Amino acid sequence: MLFERVVNASRRVAETSRRLEKIELIAELLRQAAPDEMETVTAFLSGYSRQGKIGVGYRTLADSGAAPAAAAELTVADVDTALTEMARVAPKPRRERLERLMARATAPEQAFLKALLVGEVRQGALEGIMLEALAKASGTSPERVRRAAMMAGDVSLVARPAMEAGEAGLARFDIQLMRPVQPMLAQTAEDAAQAIAELGRAAFEYKFDGTRVQVHRASGEVRIFSRALNDVTAAAPEIVEAARALPGGDLILDGEALCLDANGRPQPFQVTARRFGRKLDLERMRAELPLTPFWFDVLYADGQSLIDEPQHRRFEALAQLTPAEALVPRLVTADEEEAAGFIRGALDRGHEGVMAKSLDAAYAAGARGQSWLKIKRPHTLDLAILAAEWGSGRRKGWLSNLHLGARDAEKGGFAMLGKTFKGLTDEMLAWQTAELLKAEIGRDAYTVYVEPRLVAEIAFNEIQVSPRYPSGMALRFARVKRYRPDKSAAEADTVDTVRKLAGGSARM
Repeated sequence: MLFERVVNASRRVAETSRRLEKIELIAELLRQAAPDEMETVTAFLSGYSRQGKIGVGYRTLADSGAAPAAAAELTVADVDTALTEMARVAPKPRRERLERLMARATAPEQAFLKALLVGEVRQGALEGIMLEALAKASGTSPERVRRAAMMAGDVSLVARPAMEAGEAGLARFDIQLMRPVQPMLAQTAEDAAQAIAELGRAAFEYKFDGTRVQVHRASGEVRIFSRALNDVTAAAPEIVEAARALPGGDLILDGEALCLDANGRPQPFQVTARRFGRKLDLERMRAELPLTPFWFDVLYADGQSLIDEPQHRRFEALAQLTPAEALVPRLVTADEEEAAGFIRGALDRGHEGVMAKSLDAAYAAGARGQSWLKIKRPHTLDLAILAAEWGSGRRKGWLSNLHLGARDAEKGGFAMLGKTFKGLTDEMLAWQTAELLKAEIGRDAYTVYVEPRLVAEIAFNEIQVSPRYPSGMALRFARVKRYRPDKSAAEADTVDTVRKLAGGSARM
């Protein structure tokens, strides 16, 4: 298949606002792809390459001066092979290979490649559209495709089995020991009243401000995976020991790891994150900052997948496996006052808030559905840093005033919601200056523009109508609470989330 056909399909998908038309356009291309092209085509139209990050950023692409080819001759396989080669070599030969690839690409193909390599393919609701298109092309149900993609960790990996064997091809994608499952995620609720209104009688659990861990134990071997599905086993020997000490056989647990102080209160997130960012002096770090795991879900136990079991049954199974002190504090209630008191108790003990969970919901791996709701201290968003302005006075020489962006899930990219220089300590100023300069893609006299890779948790008072920004919204009294190195820009809060919050907090 010519690469041009993928590029044209992406353009046509971007040009229509009709969801069904987007789905049909992608489904038609998938039907035309050869079996050995299926994974690559699916990845490209989902806005990424099979190779992931290959070390080509904004600056390298901006410096690329290859004239476009006059006619389309690149195939999908040509592009995939070139990206694989670039991922394997050092920066200089990588740039040379990039130039050779760009010289073979037409102008529209060059534009698509640049967007692909920096994660800015903009054709609207990439993942959801792709899942439905693959279901339509393969004659399977969207729910079955979605589940298989979440179990596999990547929709491109299930494309060929779905197209070749339909439901039978998807059946192989189920929970497996030692293969991490995408974690279930949560939407936001303002308070206990909203959570109970949406869920009814629900389980309320402490929301810890630590590091999400997924622990697999098989035949005595233990492996620990992070929220991003990275293997972090070596960084957390205490969790390995705790998992080995649990009764029963093979299992998969979902939980949170915290560093606690001498009084048993949680230390700041950044302290816990230090344990997962260090490879040296592990024994010293373990003595100074011991990790304590708290479990809140079990996905697999003694040869049986529990992922489709309702939440209350999974928790019952978890309670039989783990000691009481390692279980997340939990309250099941439909009483708003009782739930509100539980939330206050969590906050008073230094925790981030609570999770409200539907008692009947299955574990929706990778999904951010309505069956889990997070209730935090009011008005915080995780936003990407789009640029920063040089400070003055005492902050001269540091990048200070941050440009804040919410992820636009429909159009792609990020929508600016304002700026802030508040809440930054000297240590944070020094750190963010170094990190933002590494991500620089351009600058003017006052501002350094960056690749949106850093995420910060931003506290604010309210959301205002603002004609100054294309989003039409701005945060009032925004301040930096902390950086979120555990989150990528793809996990930043969305414009839609901000709009929903605006309904309760904005002067709209």
